[in-house]
Amino acid sequence: MARNQPITIYKSTIAPGERADVNLPIADLYTATSLSMPVQVVNGRHAGPVLFVAAAIHGDELNGVEIVRRLLKRRALNTLRGSLIAVPIVNVHGFLDQSRYLPDRRDLNRSFPGSARGSVAARLANIFLNEIVRRSNYGIDLHTGAVDRSNLPQIRANLDDAETLQLAKAFGVPVILNADARDGSLRACGAELGTPVLTYEAGEALRFDEISIRAGVRGILNVMATIGMLPESRRARVQEPVIASSTSWIRAAGSGIVSNKVELGRSVRKNQSLATISDPLGRREEEVPARFDGIVIGRSNLPLALEGDALFNVAAFHSVERAEDLVEEFAARHERSSRDGGDTPQQQEST
Repeated sequence: MARNQPITIYKSTIAPGERADVNLPIADLYTATSLSMPVQVVNGRHAGPVLFVAAAIHGDELNGVEIVRRLLKRRALNTLRGSLIAVPIVNVHGFLDQSRYLPDRRDLNRSFPGSARGSVAARLANIFLNEIVRRSNYGIDLHTGAVDRSNLPQIRANLDDAETLQLAKAFGVPVILNADARDGSLRACGAELGTPVLTYEAGEALRFDEISIRAGVRGILNVMATIGMLPESRRARVQEPVIASSTSWIRAAGSGIVSNKVELGRSVRKNQSLATISDPLGRREEEVPARFDGIVIGRSNLPLALEGDALFNVAAFHSVERAEDLVEEFAARHERSSRDGGDTPQQQEST
């Protein structure tokens, strides 16, 4: 088996068989306090792919931060082939402010590839692109829903690319979306560089969701095994996920108090009531109907809505029944894991 090569991130060179923390410099605070993006590099002894795993590109999306923390404690990394570049907090400014955005109110995930002489967002995107993405063969970008909005665990990727489709299926969530990459996003920029990037969406901003976190850690390990960075697990293989044929947000037709909401992950039928919107005195009640058969993969958690607010994201499938079965099996498997207190012995955290 070929010996791995050293990998250099910013001014640090990590030899094969070593782990190192690297701090990427970013814009200082107003107080002249230095600020940096934390990175940990695990460079395996033997040759293999380079994978980056990044979280908190939106600073208030916390599930991914915990996923990266748990990933870095896995014993399996002792047998790593290739290199893992783990970035738990990309948008450090937003993370400190518990905000999706940077101080200039720009969305970092619309700022790639950025510029070394541009705005705060452009500079941050530029250093991440040059020091992390350009050194990687693959990437996994960890996200959640926005504030007061939850997402069912799902993978979004360019499924027209055969290799990306293989990795999306390997991740192990029940639903995957063939989603176009938005201009300025990390995934779009990765595609231009020839680096397949999966986007994992799960949970809600500013909250930890245990099932989403466990599924995220396992999904990353599954992808690492698929691309040859880790040995194949002896656990039963994950079931084939279903690919959504389309998705659509159901919006409030009027303003009011929202009740009787359908839960995340539930199957719905065309014209089924997803929620009820009423005025505070209870004189007017209006149902929110589903426009087609599907699965609820995203929803607003607020009990209040203005006319036009997005309430439910519903995904359509060729077989809603199969999608429903997979979602229920996924939830049951991870709930059992949560009750049992851990994963299989091969994937437990080191002490």
